[in-house]
Amino acid sequence: MIATFNALLLIAETDAGTTRAAMAALDLGEVSADVVELYEPLAEDKKVALTLMPGPAVVIEGNRSLIAQALANLVDNAIKYTPAGGKVRIRVNVTSDGVELSVADTGPGIPAADRPRVTERFVRLEASRNSPGTGLGLSLVAAVAHFHNAELVLEDNAPTGLKAVLRFPKMAIRSVPGAPLKSAAE
Repeated sequence: MIATFNALLLIAETDAGTTRAAMAALDLGEVSADVVELYEPLAEDKKVALTLMPGPAVVIEGNRSLIAQALANLVDNAIKYTPAGGKVRIRVNVTSDGVELSVADTGPGIPAADRPRVTERFVRLEASRNSPGTGLGLSLVAAVAHFHNAELVLEDNAPTGLKAVLRFPKMAIRSVPGAPLKSAAE
């Protein structure tokens, strides 16, 4: 009950833009490495390979606690729904539009028709009704994305699985060592 209440409170705070936590420069690779370290034992227990893919060092303006919580929710879901022998991969990637932080798995995925619904509070798809959860995880991730002027995109991870992507706009990027950034005006 307390975890559910705290999740609802955090969603409400991020939706309202009144979260208590401060924005600061944060390295998405470091946050990702911390989440991988936290979830490695769970992945090993489930016999799922959890990997942080090599990528550029990207520093964005954000709230470390919120970004870590959102990523943890995505990784937890990916491990939960990926069968033994499957893979979960986390990647930080710079694109022409900004930065992507993605979690891709080899689980059953989410049907395209259901993807808009799964970010609503308390929505659980029929396939997940027998597993623990409250239906708040993806709505929390979407709220954290919204707080950071980012978006949560759910797409196919061909050939199987789901790829959940947090897309941060260029304006969120503080630095990408070794790569010149264009200004927002360009």
